[in-house]
Amino acid sequence: MIPGILDALLEPALLLDPAGRVAMANTAARDRLGVWMMGRSYISVLRQPALLAPVEDAYAHGTEGTARFTQSSGEVDTLYSVRVSPIRAEGERQRHVLLVFRDVSELNAAPTMRRDFVANVSHELKTPLTAVMGFVETLQGPAREDPKGRDRFLALMAQELSRMNRLVSDLLSLSRLEGQSRRRPTGRVDLAELITDLIAALEPGAADNDVDIEFDSPPTAMAPGDRDQLTQVVTNLVENAVKYGARPGIVTVTLRRVTREPVIRGPAWRIAVTDRGAGIPPEHIPRLTERFYRVDTGRSREQGGTGLGLAIVKHIINRHRGRLQITSELGKGTTVTVTLPAEVNA
Repeated sequence: MIPGILDALLEPALLLDPAGRVAMANTAARDRLGVWMMGRSYISVLRQPALLAPVEDAYAHGTEGTARFTQSSGEVDTLYSVRVSPIRAEGERQRHVLLVFRDVSELNAAPTMRRDFVANVSHELKTPLTAVMGFVETLQGPAREDPKGRDRFLALMAQELSRMNRLVSDLLSLSRLEGQSRRRPTGRVDLAELITDLIAALEPGAADNDVDIEFDSPPTAMAPGDRDQLTQVVTNLVENAVKYGARPGIVTVTLRRVTREPVIRGPAWRIAVTDRGAGIPPEHIPRLTERFYRVDTGRSREQGGTGLGLAIVKHIINRHRGRLQITSELGKGTTVTVTLPAEVNA
């Protein structure tokens, strides 16, 4: 009876036996927390003093309680509010303890995210809006009877409005990703095929910039993932390498299988995108995935960048439970490495 009741719960739930071991876990708990905990002591499973205390009180005194529990999975931290309830079946002297985990990560992060969103968007939109207002005033005044000047200012207005449109699109994309970050993708992707098709589409633009793209990979590379989002990741990284690398130059993309990646705890695929550009000063590297952070603000805006590309990449990789690493050497170039879980039998 109890297993059926637990599986009916949408939230992860654990039932501890009188000895303090995990006796039952519903489907949500096995998916979110892992199957490794079955039969283990709650002390080794939970490991957080704030949650251990109410469990001990439930066993010793039969009292209910609540606590916060943070689960780390790669770059993603999930915050749970846990309800701790003692259970004693009729005729039994010893207690079981039921733990029900409610994900409150988004509720907890929402106020900070709203403040950051308003501050960042206000700052980023102010420059193009001010420019457009200035162009409109010029067209209404000095350039009213100047056809050449009017055409030039209209072209500049179109450029600024296009930049605002890209900014809004990237913000919407980032917002959707933040809402999905704790739900793993359920699809299957051949990374070798995806990158091959993508490079074929990007090569004409790279050639216009006097840049060649080289790709080296095995014939197939199956991985769990969202094809559209992983396409977005590789597109962003290759386009960045073309924009900020050497001209003329070469961008190298490699795809390699890793038998066991320690953080992922299993087989993985490693995608590395390397350019031979000027490189990035080391003090900037830890902040590159922050929203709106730019190493060279003027050059980034000139190239049409919104300052959100690597933030989007990071969110997508986190959703896939992967890793992002950026290494660079001044005068020699930059390598961005993405490590993603592989299919176990791929």
